[in-house]
Amino acid sequence: MSRWPTKPLGELLTTLENGSRPKGGVGELPNGIPSLGGEHINREGGFAWDTPKHVARNFYAGMTRGRIQRGDILVVKDGATTGKIAIVRDDFPFREAAINEHVFLLRTDTSKVLPEFVGYFLFGPVGQQQILSNFRGAAIGGIAQDFVCNVHVPLAPLAEQERIVKLLDEADGLRKLRAQADHRTVALVPAIFHEMFGDAAANCKTTTIEDAVKQFIDYRGKTPEKSTSGVPLVTAKIVKGGSILPPNEFIPEESYDAWMRRGLPKTGDVLFTMEAPLGEVAMVENTRIALAQRILLMRPRCDLLDSRYFMTALKMPSVWKQIEERATGSTVRGIRQAELRKVQLPIPPLALQQEFAARVAEIRAVQAVQAASRRRLDDLFQSMLHRAFQAEL
Repeated sequence: MSRWPTKPLGELLTTLENGSRPKGGVGELPNGIPSLGGEHINREGGFAWDTPKHVARNFYAGMTRGRIQRGDILVVKDGATTGKIAIVRDDFPFREAAINEHVFLLRTDTSKVLPEFVGYFLFGPVGQQQILSNFRGAAIGGIAQDFVCNVHVPLAPLAEQERIVKLLDEADGLRKLRAQADHRTVALVPAIFHEMFGDAAANCKTTTIEDAVKQFIDYRGKTPEKSTSGVPLVTAKIVKGGSILPPNEFIPEESYDAWMRRGLPKTGDVLFTMEAPLGEVAMVENTRIALAQRILLMRPRCDLLDSRYFMTALKMPSVWKQIEERATGSTVRGIRQAELRKVQLPIPPLALQQEFAARVAEIRAVQAVQAASRRRLDDLFQSMLHRAFQAEL
């Protein structure tokens, strides 16, 4: 228990508001003023700029709410990512930016509390639990503005807040350096692919995915019975960056054979997400998994394709362009299996594919070591967050 008094978050703020967008949304405006939604706040307490959105300058000039300043705390207010936090600090890359209607902007009274202190508290386990205890709604639920009345922040003296923020900044900096190194390692695979194959489509024979794959197993459109333990359920959201992330959903052991009646995974099978998101890939290594909807399993012909080459080739520009052209949907892009089968795939000599696979395997071993390091740093940071607001740091 903290030795500091607690105050409702609302009593520590000078501003609490959400933003807006033009009627009809932001569309595909290629430039203008950045408009941030929930998708632009990542789970690490920072920002993601993969899918930038903009509003016109004249719309931004007329906004009376939701214009971002240094020191603001942004909180996702609805949907599946409710509660995600980011602090707008000096390294924020835009001089002018706004939030949309799915994000709250909190501005602290700096005579009472540092924004970084509040931000770290809200990012930590206690703050997250308090925020999410205010979640209401079933389909697309969220939190209302009055959540700030029910979140209680330990109020340390300002000098102690500064000390704690400095320590947490240092620990968070180590996490960010680890993440940067991880990103550089991930970039090695496409770089090696380009080095070995170049514009493969122009230099070797091609064939359709249908002719290069021995078996397709599709569980699209089905939702299995779930349990708190059992066989890991691989959903589209955990196929990411060429890997299957740790699962957080399972199906009962006794339901596995019935659910997987269309076919069981084998080592070397390639998973492809058909929509939401489209086009994430991974290779099956642990075969005791269940497949959820929106995932297609492809078993390549061993006389024609190496699995690691196949997985990487699906993301090469000449192949990905075909997938995009055959995909449908404006908001949520997806592709039908019949259309994916028609995509032309470059087929270099198998020996060259296998050489590529061996180099990728070396990179995957490095990534495994990095992942263990990342988990240790994350555990340390979470421990520090907990201790910091218990006056134990």
